[in-house]
Amino acid sequence: MATKISNEVRSIRGDWALEQGDEYTGCSVGIMAYNEEANIGRTIQAVLQQQGPSMRIEEVIVVASGCTDRTVAIVAAIALQEPRVRLYIQEKREGKASAINLFLKHAISPVVVLIGADVIPESSALESLCAPFKDPEIGMVGGRPIPVNDPTSFMGYAVHLLWRLHDRLASIHPKLGEVIAFRNVISGIPTDSAVDEISIQALISQLGYRLIYEPACIVYNKGPLTIRDFLKQRRRIYAGHLKTRDQQNYEAATMKAGPIVRQLIASGDLTLRTPKHVLWTFGTVLLEGYARLQGYADYRRKREHHIWDMVTSTKDLQAGTNHVRRMCHAQSVIVFRFLLEGTEEYSLDPEREEREATEAARRLLPVLRSRLHKEDTLSINGPGIMTAVIRADQQGAELMVRGIQEVVQATPVRIGMRGQEVKVTVAYSILTFAFKAKDRSVTISSPLVQEAMIAEQAASIEGKLQ
Repeated sequence: MATKISNEVRSIRGDWALEQGDEYTGCSVGIMAYNEEANIGRTIQAVLQQQGPSMRIEEVIVVASGCTDRTVAIVAAIALQEPRVRLYIQEKREGKASAINLFLKHAISPVVVLIGADVIPESSALESLCAPFKDPEIGMVGGRPIPVNDPTSFMGYAVHLLWRLHDRLASIHPKLGEVIAFRNVISGIPTDSAVDEISIQALISQLGYRLIYEPACIVYNKGPLTIRDFLKQRRRIYAGHLKTRDQQNYEAATMKAGPIVRQLIASGDLTLRTPKHVLWTFGTVLLEGYARLQGYADYRRKREHHIWDMVTSTKDLQAGTNHVRRMCHAQSVIVFRFLLEGTEEYSLDPEREEREATEAARRLLPVLRSRLHKEDTLSINGPGIMTAVIRADQQGAELMVRGIQEVVQATPVRIGMRGQEVKVTVAYSILTFAFKAKDRSVTISSPLVQEAMIAEQAASIEGKLQ
């Protein structure tokens, strides 16, 4: 049973979703969440900032399934400010397929998009994803996931290799996942499906629509960091593919070994680059083979995987932002304001406050500079004001700011002749310039909902829900 609280946290829903036009595709975006407090706010912000001539986001529906953290409170706080955001709660965790069916029941747009709460979309990702729907024969489109894992480690290499093979195979025989868009022509998928994208792909293709892979729709994800998590994830996926093959009479393009081997050979520039890469490739093949044996055994024993055992090492997206930054086509300007706390006399002497805030900023400058990349700039521009120019989109800038806030709070700062220790907090504002390679156009964005406001409202809502 699902609980809808969107109307409880805001009095009316705007008429925005009812506005239609002939020049764009209206989209309902679904985000399925289970204990995603670390990511859900960033994901919603990233989706709301997507724009383009071919698509319009009419609603964002979050289904919180059995959450025991602050996911519900965070989403409810955002819904207070953004009329397109709607929240549905499943008190008991019933599996992702069940959450998707609830989303499909309430989605109003002709095209629906599914995106995970643990991926970072490029600024124009959904525009690229939805543009093909101008062709009435297209029924489903999938984007290109790029992992943020460190490729210089074995597990990072294994994840990059698997997604590279996925990219090459999907370009020949569409195998869609991580972010998908499809026509709103199905009422649901089997609730015991452990591979929701393939179940949807089966239904859409059986209705006679074409499936396409759109590599221009780039989303960043994070693969497992440990062998145990790798096997857990790949085991579930293979068992789910076997079940879909028998249940829905549909086979994923990655089920047969032949095409995979051919693409593995064609990827010699990666797999044969050095003796170490040859060894790592062999190790990756062994791990994948072992995971498939485990998945086959689970399928034969009828072990269910539709309620996922969370792979925790894939959730810390901030740890992989370096790779995202290197591939980003956006720049962000961040203005920090350093505020001093705990000194009452500042109210009587504002000039002293500005002077000492500037001193605190100077003392923190070397610490904060170490958090940036060599191509980024950081400078003091006024009383207690510091400006950073970094290569990152809105989401990357937000992640960087959070790290700086943590550093500032953890760093003791002493100012004045007597070395008085003060507590420093940071306020900030972000302006992002996104450059499109094709036409060299620029889009400018800033946060739609201030993080401080969300946090305050989330705390209030969380108290009411308890």
